[in-house]
Amino acid sequence: MCGRESDAEFKRFLIIAQGSAYELEYFTVLAKELGYLEEAFFSVLNDKVDKLRRSLNSVITKM
Repeated sequence: MCGRESDAEFKRFLIIAQGSAYELEYFTVLAKELGYLEEAFFSVLNDKVDKLRRSLNSVITKM
């Protein structure tokens, strides 16, 4: 299980990763609003983060 001892531990790891993905989303929005990211680059990042979050949610739900 990817270096995890049990399914429960792996699920907890995935939930933490999902929380980190939400944090990443927040910081990309903040960076855009502060003018550090251009809209086009932000859109690409935001789409990737959204896809990652959906993938994590899918794996968590299936466990």
